[in-house]
Amino acid sequence: MGHEHGHDHSHGTNKKTLLISFLIITGYMFVEAIGGFMTNSLALLSDAGHMLSDAISLGVALLAFTFGEKAANYNKTYGYKRFEILAAVLNGVTLVLIAVYIFYEAIQRFQNPPEVASTGMLTIASIGLLVNIVVAWIMLRGGDVEENLNLRGAYLHVISDMLGSIGAIIAALLIIFFGWGWADPLASVIVAVLVLRSGYYVTKSGLHVLMEGTPQNVNVDDVIQAIQNTKGILSVHDLHIWSITSGLNALSCHAVVDDQMSIAESEQLLRQIEHDLEHQNIHHSTIQFETSAHLHDNSILCKAKATPSGHHHHH
Repeated sequence: MGHEHGHDHSHGTNKKTLLISFLIITGYMFVEAIGGFMTNSLALLSDAGHMLSDAISLGVALLAFTFGEKAANYNKTYGYKRFEILAAVLNGVTLVLIAVYIFYEAIQRFQNPPEVASTGMLTIASIGLLVNIVVAWIMLRGGDVEENLNLRGAYLHVISDMLGSIGAIIAALLIIFFGWGWADPLASVIVAVLVLRSGYYVTKSGLHVLMEGTPQNVNVDDVIQAIQNTKGILSVHDLHIWSITSGLNALSCHAVVDDQMSIAESEQLLRQIEHDLEHQNIHHSTIQFETSAHLHDNSILCKAKATPSGHHHHH
């Protein structure tokens, strides 16, 4: 199918972008961590911690793409595409934990600010900023940071990381010119807030997908209209819309059609609906046609209940 091909192409470029970004970020993270210890700067260390979460997020995202390419089998009929979402959630939780740790450290430092080697801190933070700008540019140019939740998570990391480097630069300048030792823990708190925010959003989006929530880029009313307004469809029920992974939305529903419709006619109708749904960001649809004799209530959403034995009670 055409959309599968498009999905694969963007998938390949996303993966390449991630690999380049991963190598650059990981390399510089070590520089920043060592620099943080040597200059005794919490702002640098928190930025390195943030870069570590970047490196983890990029590494996990790479793994997710690699796993996601594994073919579907009888055991996993959707393949491993969801791994990407699990990676995004794991990533988000890691960010939240890192933020909490930085807050804790900063409180200790506010009480007694240690000596910071501010010139070294300024140099390392400045290079860190450049590294982040380069990586963000690579991601924007080569990857799909709008639609792909996995890549978007990694990109948000890099952007907030960039702000962290700016914070460390400002703190270093304040220490050099005014001797304000508290500027260092203050900068690290600002980084922690950014880390916490991106962690919260990435986790929330990932959990929404795992809970089979309706995709953000799908308007349910428009989808129902698109199906019901198709000539030959009498009504729709048992509707489900969910995401398998970023950029791959699925739909299933039952549609009531005229009793006299031939199989050839219903197939043509199905093709028309699938075409219309593509414009509603639905990439994979399963539609069951029924005659009006099929017993059901009038609600569009499914009212099926699972019985203790696990079987479905239908309308």
